[in-house]
Amino acid sequence: MAAKRPLNVGLVGCGFMGRTHSNAWGKVNQFFELEFQPVLKAVCARNPEEVQAFAEQWGYESTETDWRVLVAREDIDLIDIASPNDTHAEIATAAAAAGKMVTTEKPLARGGAESEQMVKAVDAAGVPNMVWYNYRRVPAVTLAKQLVDEGRLGKIFHYRAKFLQDWTISKDLPQGGTALWRLDVNVAGSGVTGDLLAHCIDTALWLNGDIDRVSAMTETFVKERHHNLTGKTEPVGIDDASAFLARFENGSLGTFEATRYARGHKALYTLEINGEHASIMWDLHDLHRLSYFDHGDEGRVRGWRSIHITDSDHPYMAHWWVPGLQIGYEHSFIHQAADFLTGLATGELVSPTFREALATDYVTDAVLKSATSEKWEMVKRA
Repeated sequence: MAAKRPLNVGLVGCGFMGRTHSNAWGKVNQFFELEFQPVLKAVCARNPEEVQAFAEQWGYESTETDWRVLVAREDIDLIDIASPNDTHAEIATAAAAAGKMVTTEKPLARGGAESEQMVKAVDAAGVPNMVWYNYRRVPAVTLAKQLVDEGRLGKIFHYRAKFLQDWTISKDLPQGGTALWRLDVNVAGSGVTGDLLAHCIDTALWLNGDIDRVSAMTETFVKERHHNLTGKTEPVGIDDASAFLARFENGSLGTFEATRYARGHKALYTLEINGEHASIMWDLHDLHRLSYFDHGDEGRVRGWRSIHITDSDHPYMAHWWVPGLQIGYEHSFIHQAADFLTGLATGELVSPTFREALATDYVTDAVLKSATSEKWEMVKRA
């Protein structure tokens, strides 16, 4: 077998998402036969002690505390951005200008205007780019995509999605700083709309096509919180809950809901698609199963079936264990890394690209605008 081509990865950020990305790059060649071999060349974060500990744990060869130095290094092929949302645009634009491949955690940026800069940068440089919307790579969701594309559902009537959490309910929870930057609107850009609903929207666009217009409402339940960085009590600018109606270009109707105020839910992401001939349901808490109803089944045995996604003819599963043994959340990132590396070998861009992720940001922009205007808002096209 020919020697694999090294791909030197420079990671920015050593938090939760930095762990998921590092695990993906480190594990992908253990399970997939690929032309490229990721090399964990360097990781960058501002705190020297934290970044050094992270490098030792995950096997990075070196560390940096300034992302500009990382981008300028000639031994780095790919910049992988796993830092807070307010850093995405500047780092990605600089990386593309330096001729680096760029991947970034979702959302692409804090809104369409910033994201447009990133799309222009990677297009001008002609560099491979991708956004880590990992739920596309859950095998059950990928199978749902295949069934929709095969026409098994027929004409689509309804798309439903929700993403529920409960971790910000306490009014004593501060905003800003490490682990809590998602509550700071200047860093995050928005609350659950750009965080949780962005996942739901990306999957919906992939499965069901473009969204034409939306009608939304949002709410911030705790209006003021202590800010860890300023030391003051400051207004909260993010949305704690967001819900919207959507009309898809294919004529189907959509309902979307996200909140961090659903007591008892840690990460309940569900989607359902109702078509002329069949319906599909998926639940992140049971991510290895796809529920499927086919009206074409014989009436006596017609009903919802639960498909256990572990067989070798299911998406990605031939690379894992024997049938009956399931995989989990972290494997979706490994699948995305495998697809990206395959695209490098074939010269194809791998979805979602920056431009495709821009489409999601345009939807979230329209949702936030509608929540303020209290009117239906058209979605800009990427």
